[in-house]
Amino acid sequence: MEMVVAAPALPAEVEMALIRDITVAAEAQAKEGDTFYLITTRWWQSWIDYVIQDLSSVTSNGSHHHEFGSKTPRRPGPIDNTDLIDDTALEVSNMEIEIHDTLVEGRDYILLPQQVWEKLHGWYGGGPTLPRKAINTGFSQTDLTIEVYPLRLQLLLMSRGEQTFIRISKKDTVGELHKRACEAFELVPDEVCIWDYYGRTKHALMDNLERTLDDANIQMDQDILVEITTVANGNVDGGCMSLVKGNDFFERESASLITDAPRPGLPNENFAANNYTSRGYNSSLTPNLYLRSPNGDLDNMHGSSGMSTRGSPLGLTGLLNLGNTCYMNSAIQCLVHTPQFTRYFCEDYHREINRQNPLGNVGELALAFGELLRKLWAPGGRAPVSPRPFKMKLSRFASQFSGYNQHDSQELLAFLLDGLHEDLNRVKHRPYINSGDADGRSDEEVADEYWANHIARNNSIIVDVCQGQYKSTLVCPVCGKVSVTFDPFMYLSLPLQFASTRSMTAVIFSCDGSLPPTQFTVNVPKQGRCRDLLQALGNACSLKNGEKLLIAEIRNHKIYRFLEDPVLQLSTISDDDRLAVYRLPKLEKRANYIQFVHRREDLEHGNNNCLTPWKPYGVPLLAQIPRNETVTGFDIHELVRKMLLPMLRNQDSSHLAAQSSVSTRTHNYDTDCSNFQLQLIDDSNTVIEKSNDTIRVPQSSLATVFFVNWSKADLKKINTHHLEDLPEVFMYAPPAKRTRGEALSLYACLDAFLREEPLVPEDMWYCPRCKEQRQASKKLDLWRLPEVLVIHLKRFSFSRSTKQKLETFVNFPLHNLDLTTYIANKKSSERQMYELYAVSNHYGSMASGHYTAHIKVHS
Repeated sequence: MEMVVAAPALPAEVEMALIRDITVAAEAQAKEGDTFYLITTRWWQSWIDYVIQDLSSVTSNGSHHHEFGSKTPRRPGPIDNTDLIDDTALEVSNMEIEIHDTLVEGRDYILLPQQVWEKLHGWYGGGPTLPRKAINTGFSQTDLTIEVYPLRLQLLLMSRGEQTFIRISKKDTVGELHKRACEAFELVPDEVCIWDYYGRTKHALMDNLERTLDDANIQMDQDILVEITTVANGNVDGGCMSLVKGNDFFERESASLITDAPRPGLPNENFAANNYTSRGYNSSLTPNLYLRSPNGDLDNMHGSSGMSTRGSPLGLTGLLNLGNTCYMNSAIQCLVHTPQFTRYFCEDYHREINRQNPLGNVGELALAFGELLRKLWAPGGRAPVSPRPFKMKLSRFASQFSGYNQHDSQELLAFLLDGLHEDLNRVKHRPYINSGDADGRSDEEVADEYWANHIARNNSIIVDVCQGQYKSTLVCPVCGKVSVTFDPFMYLSLPLQFASTRSMTAVIFSCDGSLPPTQFTVNVPKQGRCRDLLQALGNACSLKNGEKLLIAEIRNHKIYRFLEDPVLQLSTISDDDRLAVYRLPKLEKRANYIQFVHRREDLEHGNNNCLTPWKPYGVPLLAQIPRNETVTGFDIHELVRKMLLPMLRNQDSSHLAAQSSVSTRTHNYDTDCSNFQLQLIDDSNTVIEKSNDTIRVPQSSLATVFFVNWSKADLKKINTHHLEDLPEVFMYAPPAKRTRGEALSLYACLDAFLREEPLVPEDMWYCPRCKEQRQASKKLDLWRLPEVLVIHLKRFSFSRSTKQKLETFVNFPLHNLDLTTYIANKKSSERQMYELYAVSNHYGSMASGHYTAHIKVHS
């Protein structure tokens, strides 16, 4: 191992400045082929601590000052990368330097540009040196990644009984591999050919010298067979000709090459199983996979399909954990043991690869998955397969899965299904199709039209097997407009009901009369505060700049309290409380509030010989007036008139809007409907006349109360439902963790998923009748179910301040999951029965956990 002696030390601030400037310049100019160096995180952190601590001790005049008793920052010793080195692998491979297979960037090592490494190495010495190349993994020049683990290949020269190991980049060409093989065994290049010898089987002659090893699907730790050719009398010994660029190869021999792995016996559609577990490390969600079984119990079905010729079951091969890749291994095991996919990818699926699809991955994701599936189902030993080639392809097209961080099994599964669909889409040119409205047609006709339109653009094995259709019904809360669509789905994401949010309902009243009262339902954190509710309601009603909302709790038709404290816990609002929210326009000055409490005639206690008795009614209105300004009777009447205007029936709203004045009476309340008249009373039972007389409004933070007395006749002129009692606050308040005896059923989760609920404010619907965004109610119904149903249990809960895994027990059937009653298409007479055959399961918590896959395999 190379070790270098350190150079004389520079001041820490100089080292820091140099490294910073060099790093910025190097990263800005990074390109394919640049060299980066691994350095142990332990040493790097000690250097960071040294320069930062030293900088913090520099005084304003540049001298160093340390307080009495403080530790002087120590300069780290020589770079020591030995903890990255795998001595065991060195003994096995006979290679000069090998690093551990499970290193994680950030945790174990840092990657430094070449110029940075050379500076640090020159200052501190040490080693060993661990260079790695930057390779391009995408379509643009900026899609760079550092190949920390180049391919490790075993070269086999059978004729001499020799073998050796080499490291080579996956972006190197077959020609470079051929050259390295010749150098390793000291062979003449013109007399050597090489084979893809994965699993000690000749898969393909590697004769295209310009093809990259990545494109040739060469995998980590596989064998490469090196053969010496003997040309005599026109015959070729060893099955190949010399590999020289531009040569014409012997077509008769090339035609006999084995280009595909031996195809194993395939499981039939109704295969069953023993448990099998694929292990890894990570944390996330739990999708269940069900196989449609119209004929009954899978365990009672038999057949030779799915068995090797020696009687040993196929499909019992595991996947190596590359480091936090258990989420991927778990999802892959579920998919590769789906009978329809096993048959498809073990047959000639290449003819359906769509390389021209702009939404796809040039077919490479499908090829990588197909190759991995074949290896997992190949006959022979059960040595675990490394999914590194597949993961590298996956990372190329989904950068979120690059590296070795923890991820979500469901997220991976969703991307993989969608990516495979696009790579295998049989539709080469997607037509533009505009699905029309129902226009009174039956649901069956509209659903079939939507499905036909979907198939015209999306037609693949994934659609055939995994996609269903649901009916989505939206209802506008203002005009009642109903919109019905039929949309495809790939999986069902079911809530566990015990969510960390609560649903709260309130009515917003416009204090300037610009809008009618509107009811909104919003989702807020269960342990949230009043500011969370204000923000959610503000988003729902599209609050303008300068406007504000004031929440009030209403009791006995009066404002009981204002919820003005932004940090007030929402838990203080119970489910049977009633909330009115007042939308206040922008004012330049501080304001006083006026509460207008409605009262109507109490006919049960009134008589003709006394004043009409009144009793409180409906929801109070709220207005604001600038402080220290003179307020007249005209002003008070005008405030009420504006707020009532959007509530009046059409024939009366135009009349009231045109009125600049109304006659006001004191005792006898005229019931003539031709003139809408208001009787306003203050809290001392004094009539407020419509005049220029000044009205005293106390300078108080509390609302001044005025009463609006309504006659029976005048009440007929307004839409009384706007002033009727407020709806109760409704919240989903889950209890504490349930026991196994109180477990949810999968059917209960499905019921919660299909329950009608309001849209969240961030996803409001544009009502074509109102011509505005509305918080419509949404109802989902299952219409068409797929052959293989993927169910995702939403176990992880996230908020701005917390994240947690829901530990609720869910009971789900192993056999005969009956979804017949959930199908909205009543003309479908087929029983919708499913058998469970795969579970991607997560153990542990959000911080640390582990994925396994439980698979049923026919034994």
